[in-house]
Amino acid sequence: MYLFFLPLAIIFCGGFLPLVFWRHFTLMKSIGFLAIAGGGLLGLVDAGTKLFRPGPYTVAFEYLNTFSLSFQIDALSAFFLVAIYAVCLLAAIYSYHYMDNPKKAFRAAGNYFFFSLLTASMALVVTAGNLIAFMLSWEIMSLSSFFLVVYNYEAEENRKAGYLYFVFTQVGAMFILAAFGLIYAQSGNFGFADAAALPETVKIIVFVLAFIGFGSKAGVFPFHVWLPHAHPAAPSHISAVMSGVMIKTGIYGIIRMYVLLDSHTAIFGHFVLIAGIISGILGVVYALGQHDLKRLLAYHSVENIGIILIGIGIGMIGVTADKPVMAILGFAGGLLHVLNHAIFKSLLFMGAGMVLHKTGTRTIDLLGGLIKRMKITGTAFLIGSLAISGLPPLNGFVSEFLVYMGSFQGMALDKTSFAMCLLAIVSLAIIGGLALACFTKVVGVVFQGEPRSQVAENTDEKGLTMLVPMLILAAACVLIGVFPTFFMAMAVKAVASLELGYGGIPLKPFFELTGNITRTAVLVFAVFLLIVALRTLLYRGKTVTRSGTWGCGFTRPTVKMQYTGSSYAASILEFFKPVAPLTENQSRVRNRFPQKSHYHSHVSDIAELHMGSVVVRPVLALFEKLRWLQHGDIHLYIGYILLAIVVLLFFV
Repeated sequence: MYLFFLPLAIIFCGGFLPLVFWRHFTLMKSIGFLAIAGGGLLGLVDAGTKLFRPGPYTVAFEYLNTFSLSFQIDALSAFFLVAIYAVCLLAAIYSYHYMDNPKKAFRAAGNYFFFSLLTASMALVVTAGNLIAFMLSWEIMSLSSFFLVVYNYEAEENRKAGYLYFVFTQVGAMFILAAFGLIYAQSGNFGFADAAALPETVKIIVFVLAFIGFGSKAGVFPFHVWLPHAHPAAPSHISAVMSGVMIKTGIYGIIRMYVLLDSHTAIFGHFVLIAGIISGILGVVYALGQHDLKRLLAYHSVENIGIILIGIGIGMIGVTADKPVMAILGFAGGLLHVLNHAIFKSLLFMGAGMVLHKTGTRTIDLLGGLIKRMKITGTAFLIGSLAISGLPPLNGFVSEFLVYMGSFQGMALDKTSFAMCLLAIVSLAIIGGLALACFTKVVGVVFQGEPRSQVAENTDEKGLTMLVPMLILAAACVLIGVFPTFFMAMAVKAVASLELGYGGIPLKPFFELTGNITRTAVLVFAVFLLIVALRTLLYRGKTVTRSGTWGCGFTRPTVKMQYTGSSYAASILEFFKPVAPLTENQSRVRNRFPQKSHYHSHVSDIAELHMGSVVVRPVLALFEKLRWLQHGDIHLYIGYILLAIVVLLFFV
């Protein structure tokens, strides 16, 4: 178990040493990315080993001679560690050329410092063995990510995003603390094991409180309000980490709490499934209405968290109904989607980061034709887009297919469970269709067609360390989609550690299932390669010319005659107008020779419209009223400390 802390120490050195060598820009960046990537690689190997060789990996430390900080690794922790270390490793490599402004050398060093803290704290969160260790690690993770969000603090928009994230992450932490407080009040100690002994009513309250707290971090609707603001504000490699793995710590918390409470009531499964359906559908609907590329990807995180929750909900319903196959397929599909989403969402954010880095804009309608000058980025982004849409033969299809299979297993259950499973199937189909429509829009407007502005005309994709992680992630999307057996085994190993009462889970039936997927994928690629070979053979020696397409009578077409993102998604958004209010601002065309006109549309997030008045404003108002505590008088600060010590003496 002590080997677990070696990668964390190396990663922390990758954050601390850049602060020492910040005046030497290239050296500072080299130390930062090499140490974080090296520690991530070592941690990845260690986590993979522990996943397939489960054992009692535990360690404990005394904290302030009063509390014990304990950490343990089971197969579930190891599974999440694999995703955390893999994404952070590639993000560290990506950062070398992305952070290329010597004028911001000290700020870049600070970025590496908080990046290393975020990576280490995420690993500690998923291995925490008691309440104190978990909350301490959780707060370090939340604070370090806050400083990464406000990296470009000159922009007022980024500062607001940071404040919003800080409010939601701390409110969420309060709900988690309330859940832990109930556990402590009933058990009298800080261990996780005693949660199973709570009364059933208390278990339900604890689970709901924990779900709100963890759901806030995961971006579950309606607690996702911070997410579409914070992810675009952070540097792109940090956006990849936050969306790819940080929000998954919320998923880990939900699963871990469900296991610890050991309550198989149907309420939990139905509650999680409904939350997943709402998050999945509304997340992709709001993504369709976005004009900012990174904001659009952020809303797709809400969508995919919904898919993961649908899988987990199906698994919980299967446990309640004593349907082992349904339970395993649901949990395994949800967990495999945790890994798959970490891969293709990190790829998409890195692709968006390359676009932003080279063009200086995230506005979709100012781009266009980029794949002609950014072929590697465009191809990798296309693969990620197909994967996130759940299309075969890529990794997103595999995990969603398992969730589908688990849902179909529940069609023979009682009326309520039957309705829940039917809703899950229909919702997954709707989510997949809307996601495909959204990424058809993104790829078509950003990478196809002609440049819509001058910033999109003269671009390149120089920066090897930015391209290599994208190529690795794109290859992983294809690899898992074609050969999912090994990765399916990883998810099943993690499910086995949940101790659902099924004993050792046989892998052979799942290998047969994934074997069929492999054979189908190989057939698809064989047909594709055959078509490419025939085309190459038939066109050999022939002159290929290029000319403009028929312009429907227009002799002087311009880039303004292309579809915009707004026009492409308008008909779909019109259908969802009750839950996605559309605001339009346009000038009417008048007279025979009209003047210059404009059109702008904005899709409102109903949770953001109401959550601001319910949560954000009251919290900020409370902070404003408590401002008198921070008055700058050192004598009163010392008085606060003495008062706290006196109060604590009554309890110690």
